[in-house]
Amino acid sequence: MTDTVLSSATREVVIGFNRPFVPIGERINPTGRKLLAAEMAAGDYSRVRADALAQVEAGAPMLDVNAGIPMADEPRILAETIRLVQSITDVPLSIDSSIVAALEAGLAAYKGRPLVNSVTGEEERLEVVLPLIKKYDCAVIAISNDETGISEDPDIRFAVAKKIVHRARDFGIKPCDVIVDPLVMPVGAINVAGLTAFKIVRRLREELKVNTCCGASNISFGLPNRHGMNGAFLSMAIAAGMTSAIMNPLRPEEMAAVMGADVLMGHDPNCARWIRRFREPTAPSAPGTTEGTGVRRENRRRRAPTGAPAV
Repeated sequence: MTDTVLSSATREVVIGFNRPFVPIGERINPTGRKLLAAEMAAGDYSRVRADALAQVEAGAPMLDVNAGIPMADEPRILAETIRLVQSITDVPLSIDSSIVAALEAGLAAYKGRPLVNSVTGEEERLEVVLPLIKKYDCAVIAISNDETGISEDPDIRFAVAKKIVHRARDFGIKPCDVIVDPLVMPVGAINVAGLTAFKIVRRLREELKVNTCCGASNISFGLPNRHGMNGAFLSMAIAAGMTSAIMNPLRPEEMAAVMGADVLMGHDPNCARWIRRFREPTAPSAPGTTEGTGVRRENRRRRAPTGAPAV
């Protein structure tokens, strides 16, 4: 089976077919967050620190780090952000940039074996990103679009993914180190977007035998109750074979959907992680009593008067 091994200096995370789903925290990203972008550009990483700690506390085993700020020194900011996040938490990171110089700066600063987000099927992009993946011996997210754009045809998107996997092999990169993003589109605009994503994920797993990832919130764009929709999508995507997603771990409905899917897919033996997360705390007991100690009292029926039904 396919395992993608990622690590920080001290901790390892494995993305794989028969393993728990890996939520990758999306919050360290200035896109659409004007205050965070301004702070990062000015060298203020206090919000980055808070977001990193909150996502790990919420259960994210990995974090995505993006420093895409217009007119800013992205290579420097990305490297500084990675060093900061690695100094306060031990989870592996996804280094997220469309600028090759920023990717290389991030990879040079990183301690461990990261995930690079991302490479597309465009030849120009393949020729500059894949050598970096080989040089730093890491894994990469492959986005299934190319020079022709994003196709609505799942067969074309699958063909682009297959091309990237084969081109990666030409550079000495194993398929287990290519995690394919099938490109989830908004279901509010394209009503078959979920079905298309599930179809591609199944083929990627069964035919290419690669792990998969996506930006989970794309599915709900433009809809009300986005996090409820994201949770429903994540559960179904996991059933279809998806193994990781960039998502918001601070949303309990999304994390519950992931953890519940892990239970139902047999990836949480004895429901241990589910029970640890959701078991109701026991109330403190008064001295000399068994109340709140976890001792289960026998259910007894009260004796009813003769002729009356028991309660």
